[in-house]
Amino acid sequence: MSPHLGHPFRGPHYQPGPPPAAPPPPEQQAAFPFPVTPAPAPPAPPSPVVAPEAGVTDKPVRRTGRTLAAGIALSVLAGGLAGAVTGGWGDDSPPAATAQLPQASAPSAAGGGGPSIASAAESVLPGVVSVRAGRATGSGFAIDSEGHVVTNAHVVEGARDVSIVLSNGRTLDTKIIGVDADNDLAVLLVSGNASSSGLRSLPLGRSSELKVGDPVLAVGSPLGLEGTVTAGIVSAVNRQARFGDSGARQTAIQTDAAINPGNSGGPLVNAAGQVVGVNTAIATLGNSSRSGNIGIGFAIPVDRMTTIVRGLID
Repeated sequence: MSPHLGHPFRGPHYQPGPPPAAPPPPEQQAAFPFPVTPAPAPPAPPSPVVAPEAGVTDKPVRRTGRTLAAGIALSVLAGGLAGAVTGGWGDDSPPAATAQLPQASAPSAAGGGGPSIASAAESVLPGVVSVRAGRATGSGFAIDSEGHVVTNAHVVEGARDVSIVLSNGRTLDTKIIGVDADNDLAVLLVSGNASSSGLRSLPLGRSSELKVGDPVLAVGSPLGLEGTVTAGIVSAVNRQARFGDSGARQTAIQTDAAINPGNSGGPLVNAAGQVVGVNTAIATLGNSSRSGNIGIGFAIPVDRMTTIVRGLID
């Protein structure tokens, strides 16, 4: 199966990159190779009781119900804006405007202190949504005051009716504005006034400034559990992997923050509450009985996301 985190597991296969110079311990050698698969999105409406088993299936984190075999080598989303733009608003479409997606450096810790994980989680939750696309579910996050929401392409693949559930429990209809299947990214636009609904855009950070060991949070709706926050660190910043349809290698952020089916499309944020990546895939051991999170997740860097999203919106 592929490494995507949505439901079903559809998308590119994840494969770990070249081994380190020093041979890994015997116990680690026994665990490799392992297939990487995206975390599938649980069927909507999500229900913890009947939710699918945590973990990634053989398919990438795309729409619900599909299964793809995951490879062992690291693959990354590559390619440019190869995805097709879909959806539209007809005669009611808003005036065209260049997308403004400002990014900022993380604030430096004053006097050795800094923002807490709890405060970061509190600031992020109002901007994170649960995405419901037909029978598939995933996660997403608002990026501006116009009501644009970013998620994974495999979460909304093939869906005609897509809605989002806010942190306050309100459900809003959306339109698919653009899809880049090669990079597994999609942009939705909320119908009506997004600001009055309680949806709040999240600040974007810079993935180029991430360092191994930096604390990060994965926020989303794993197994339909909306508003779930898991914490971890940046395990690697330039991990090679393939997400999407192009099959080209790209770099991904590797994290040990728990990521499971339904997390696809949700934000990976730093301790300042800034988005630094889009959660997209997880590695699994290739055994259905051990298909849950094993501490190896992957996110599309926000620096690449902003470039792709601007093109989809414009």
